[in-house]
Amino acid sequence: MIQPDKDSKNGVQSLEIGLSVARVLVNSQGPMMLKDIALQADMPPAKAHRYLVSLIRAGMVIQDPATSHYDLGPFALNIGLAAVNRIDRIRLGLEAISRLRNQINETTALAVWSANGPVIVRWERPRRPITVNVVTGVSVELLNSASGLVFSAWLPERRTSALIQAELARQPADAPIQTMADVQQRLAEIREKGIVAIGEHYFAGGVQALGAPVFNFRNEITMVMVVVGIVGMSDLGEDSMAMHALREAAQALSRQLGSTQPDAQASRLNHIDAIPGG
Repeated sequence: MIQPDKDSKNGVQSLEIGLSVARVLVNSQGPMMLKDIALQADMPPAKAHRYLVSLIRAGMVIQDPATSHYDLGPFALNIGLAAVNRIDRIRLGLEAISRLRNQINETTALAVWSANGPVIVRWERPRRPITVNVVTGVSVELLNSASGLVFSAWLPERRTSALIQAELARQPADAPIQTMADVQQRLAEIREKGIVAIGEHYFAGGVQALGAPVFNFRNEITMVMVVVGIVGMSDLGEDSMAMHALREAAQALSRQLGSTQPDAQASRLNHIDAIPGG
């Protein structure tokens, strides 16, 4: 019978240090110089170099012979792709909105992107006598829904411009957004705050909502978490407990999906993974 290693719970310190060096490259935006890697790994350059040599031998790191800069190697890519293949983003999203519902006792929902705009794929009912029922499987508009505004703020314009133009053409006279200039101003405000709150001019009367983006391992928006409540009954203000809980839940889910963004307040990203029906 194999006896357990007495030191198994202690781990291998040298491996942990080596992976901390690799983690610096994972979090970087591209190839790095030795001195910069050492600085971010909080170790002398000579020590960082020794670990980089071992990481190169293992295929985790490569070094450009022309510049001497270091970057992630083919084995690191294989690990990343294998991890991504094991992630079920929708399942994780459904678990996240369920936990959030339990935390704030408000209706929560999960939206993904489709060819026709955002689609609500699931909602969770709170434990209270009067609630908001969210219709699943139906596309919602971009300018008068929380999920639509969030997707519009972080998707590239080529993915949203046609839908936005069509919505502008049928906006009511009292709507606050009437022109593309109005749209750009509103979306810039959302990106600055990293989250959206909408009450007036929501597509459903007497209803208010919050929305926060969820990013994937490429730091691209992939889903939106939504909180929905009744005006006058739910506190969904910009400094409410629900707002803070939603922000934290969306950031935690983004980290689960491999995002390395520090928070949602980032510039417009370049792509989203669309799934059939979502």
